[in-house]
Amino acid sequence: MFDWIQKFADWLVYHVLGIASHSKLGDTVNFFIFDTIKIFILLFGVTLLMGIINSYFPIEKVRNFLTKRKWYGLDYFVASFFGTITPFCSCSSVPLFIGFVKGGIPLGVTLAFLISSPLVDAVTVAIFWGMFGWKITIIYVTSGIILSMIAGFILSKLKLEGLLTDWVKTLLAKKQSMEYKSFEASLNFTERVPGIIKEALGIVKGVSLYILVGIAIGGLMHGFIPTGFFEAYISKDNPFAVPIAVIIGVPMYSNTAGILPIMQVLVEKGIPLGTVIAFSMAVVGLSVPEGLLLKKIMTTKMLLIFFAVVTVCIILSGYIFNLVM
Repeated sequence: MFDWIQKFADWLVYHVLGIASHSKLGDTVNFFIFDTIKIFILLFGVTLLMGIINSYFPIEKVRNFLTKRKWYGLDYFVASFFGTITPFCSCSSVPLFIGFVKGGIPLGVTLAFLISSPLVDAVTVAIFWGMFGWKITIIYVTSGIILSMIAGFILSKLKLEGLLTDWVKTLLAKKQSMEYKSFEASLNFTERVPGIIKEALGIVKGVSLYILVGIAIGGLMHGFIPTGFFEAYISKDNPFAVPIAVIIGVPMYSNTAGILPIMQVLVEKGIPLGTVIAFSMAVVGLSVPEGLLLKKIMTTKMLLIFFAVVTVCIILSGYIFNLVM
């Protein structure tokens, strides 16, 4: 499917730019050009498709769907699954959190949605599939949903409602309505297309910097960093490789599209898949910027508990997948 991109990258790097084939610089630049074109094509295509789907399935319906039925525990799965099919990241956490809680969705179920939403989405699935194949893609998606369910369930048992910030409590007391951006139901498909394309381009533009940085880092790792560098810290022989990978990932900030090129290189360097997945989830789901955003709705104590529970779940999932793979 992407052979033409590889041929173009080879022609540009080795013939037009004149960089030596299989040199460190050549491998780095080739990796950057190939992955940049491939990821942006996948990103725009899938974002456009999800824009069409979401224009007929706005987020209010998710909230209503979760509140008007008795789920008997399955609401954690439903919330986590919805998180995987809606294109929201940590920057959407405040309005989503307030809207879901005000809609009567239990706090643990709401947190399960917020955990799964940045970890797994349609863009991630498409790019993951293109890079690693369908088996690893299914593993990642399944682990993201299960992790979100377990973390949300644990957080629900901790009764954290009293640790919401006063700002959230005031809004809940006033019963203010939350407004969500949605397309007018009266518009037909042709009338919706320009807005969908504009929104898709906006999403691509918004994440493009993170993707380029991620690809650049991945290219440098691919071309210049020897396998032994990783083996010294997060190889399969190090029993603490998974928590080390998680600790390294937390200070970083990216979405899954941006971190996938780095994951690809780590896998190529022989790092176990569970360790790589744990690293990715830490980057996407436990970033410092996300913590700053959540500080608006969570007290420091609640935020630390939230991060601790999700961290433990990520580490455990990393160990489990290393054992079964």
